[in-house]
Formats: sequence, C-alpha cells, structure tokens
Amino acid sequence: MSLCENPITPISSLPTFVSPEEHANLISSTPSSFSDIPPILKHTQPNVRVTLDPPVPGFNATDGTLYVLTSVLVYFTASGQGFQIPYPSITLHAISRSGTSPSIYCQLDAGPAPDADAEDEGADTLLQELSIIPQDPTSLEQIFEALSTCAALHPDPNVDLDDDDDATIDPLSTPFETFNGSADEESSEVGRAALAHIESIIYDPFDHDDEDIYEEGEGEELPPDSEDDEKKDALEDADEENGLKMERGEKEETISATENKTTAKAA
Repeated sequence: MSLCENPITPISSLPTFVSPEEHANLISSTPSSFSDIPPILKHTQPNVRVTLDPPVPGFNATDGTLYVLTSVLVYFTASGQGFQIPYPSITLHAISRSGTSPSIYCQLDAGPAPDADAEDEGADTLLQELSIIPQDPTSLEQIFEALSTCAALHPDPNVDLDDDDDATIDPLSTPFETFNGSADEESSEVGRAALAHIESIIYDPFDHDDEDIYEEGEGEELPPDSEDDEKKDALEDADEENGLKMERGEKEETISATENKTTAKAA
C-alpha cells in the first residue's frame, strides 16, 4: 500500500446500505445479481467522537455517527463530513478503558514508510491510530462485536494459510486481532469463550496432569489397560499358588508312602 492509498477515505455522503431485515427480503426474492445487493448495516451508534493520530488534513473531529457496514467502517457528521475505512486496513482493534473516555482503539495500516524499499517485504510500515469514543460507554461491546464480525468477512489477502499446514498468522497483519496485551484493554465475552473452547480441544502431549487419574486410590477407577494388567497378575498369582499346592501335595504323598514301607518292614 502506497501513501496515496491512505486507509482513510474522506466522503461527503453516506454509502448505500440496507438493514438485516431488508437484506433478508432481497435475497428471498432471488435477485438477478447478488453483487448488486447493498452492504448490510450491522450497527449504528450516534453521538460518537473520533480522534486520529496522525490527524487527517481537513477533517475536524466533531461528534458524528458511526456506521458499521459489512463493506467498510463509516464515520459521518451532521455537517456532511466523514470518512470510511476498509476492514483489511484495520490491523488491530480492541476495547480500551484507559483514561476517562473508554473507546474502541484501532491501529490502521497506512502503508510503507517513505524511506522503505518497495521490494522489501520486511520493510517498516506506517501506522495510524484511531480512537472511537461513544458518548454512551455501555455501547462499546456492541460496537466491538459488530466490528469483529465485519472484519472477519475481509481477511487480509496477504496472509496465505494454504502454503503450509503449520502456517501462523502475524498478529499485526490480520483483522482478527482484538487484544494487544495491555492491562487497560480487554477481549470480549465472545472472544474469551472462543479461546476457552480452543484450549479445551487442543491436546498437549507434554501435559502430564491427566496421569493423576491413573493412580490407584480409594474411589478411583483404573483405565482399561490397568484393569487388564491387574487381572493378568491375579491369574498368574493363582496359578503360582496352585502349583505350590500341587508340589506340596506330591511331597506329602512321597513322605506318607515312605513311612508306610518302614512300618511294614518293622512288622
């Protein structure tokens, strides 16, 4: 992305969009082309203030309305001034409760640094910071969830997971990043539930905590393999005991026969 392709595009009118109900009616009527269906409005939040660092020339930060569309993120003021941001440009978004104004904090990919080599994939890139500050702080979760849903519809085209089964995602190059590790920022309830689910289905071969359930103890069950081993040992013990009894019986019979012979000779 070059500097002329700034992630923030100024607009003087709102883009066309439809509500979820209108979208459902449109697709139920089998339109001639699904590409002609306008984007869906996932959330709208009035009385929102934004800050940009570095600031956008010619844009005055006044109160406006936030529109979370499935296509782009839009901010528009009553004076007819606003901007829109494509979701792949949002490399990080999180709820920030630092300071006196809770907000949605975003980092935007503003393209390579001026002195960066265009052919160097590891060259430094410029970042622009956006803070979305609603007048009603209780709306932060709703904005965050809508933003996360729409960002998931636009994965970073530069991240290719098909090349390697063990591929990983760079946290600074995907719109799915929602937490930057700061104590003042938190993931959503949905994010925490998703993380808990992922951890529950991942098997760690080096985690030996589960081995405790195989230790014998009162009221504890042994695994099937241990039960089989225990039965086998019991059978071997029984066989050994029977063998000793048989050997002892044979010795007793030999001694008895010897005594009988001695008694007969004496008589």
